[in-house]
Amino acid sequence: MKKISWLLLVAMMMWGMMVPANATAQEKRTYVFAQRDSALRLDVWSPEVARADRACVVALFGGGFVEGERDNELQREIARLLTGRGYTVVSPDYRLGLKDTTHNKQYKGLSGVADMFQWTIDMAAEDCAEAVAWTVAHAGELNINPERMVLTGCSAGAITVAQLDYYRCNRESESGARVSSLLPQGWKPAAVVPYAGAVMTKGKPKYKTAPAPTMFMHGMKDKIVAYKRFPLLMSHALRGGSTLFDVFKKEGYPVWIVRFEGIGHEVASFLPGSVDLFCGFVEQVFNGCVTTLDATMSDKSLVPTKFTDMTVIDLYK
Repeated sequence: MKKISWLLLVAMMMWGMMVPANATAQEKRTYVFAQRDSALRLDVWSPEVARADRACVVALFGGGFVEGERDNELQREIARLLTGRGYTVVSPDYRLGLKDTTHNKQYKGLSGVADMFQWTIDMAAEDCAEAVAWTVAHAGELNINPERMVLTGCSAGAITVAQLDYYRCNRESESGARVSSLLPQGWKPAAVVPYAGAVMTKGKPKYKTAPAPTMFMHGMKDKIVAYKRFPLLMSHALRGGSTLFDVFKKEGYPVWIVRFEGIGHEVASFLPGSVDLFCGFVEQVFNGCVTTLDATMSDKSLVPTKFTDMTVIDLYK
């Protein structure tokens, strides 16, 4: 595994600094984008000084599909930092399939657990697709460019955005067809940046069409969203950042991975601290650079917390 120095990473971060850095977030505007059992809403944070290309970041909150909200402290900080770089930031609701256990009593045994997780992730991906479609439909009003839309998220939100692009590339499956049908025809995210994300697949992950350029950010000790693979059945598994990076690299798709040594699921909240690297990757994509980067972060200041030892079983106790 290739190590990369902080000096080189600082140089890469400079790419992300070639955009307005003095703007602040305006007061958020909230819209209803879909109606399910209740209304699904999204918050739009607009920069005072927008980028010339009117780029937009759709950012999904985390919470294990049990909790979380579109306007939590982390989401507000992400909005503040990215609008400061000239991006419009969209933070949508999505349904939390594991929050109400009455929905899940139909799932029995190990195969039922796999089906329950698949249903939960698919439902979140559908809601994300509808949020994207609403945003594209209102692009003029929001002053954004649909061809410059980046998807990001943390933990459950990271799984959701990674799964959405997987389905966009694999429309022949039942779930892929359903989720893809909700997206604007021909739309593709400019980039995807999952913070502790994964994709649920039956069998080895394979992209039938090219995925969006992706930067995986993952803790190497993550046991909540597995760094490599969390099996639910023999073939049914959540494939984490390390496994997905290998797939992208083998197929020649543009991909970066930053592997955080010695820590686990803490990485889910790392976007604010890595905003320069985030913007640097996005700038490379926008400039048409097809790159592969495999970096390992090793820093004594990254202190493990309870989220390094916590497993997915601990999470749902």
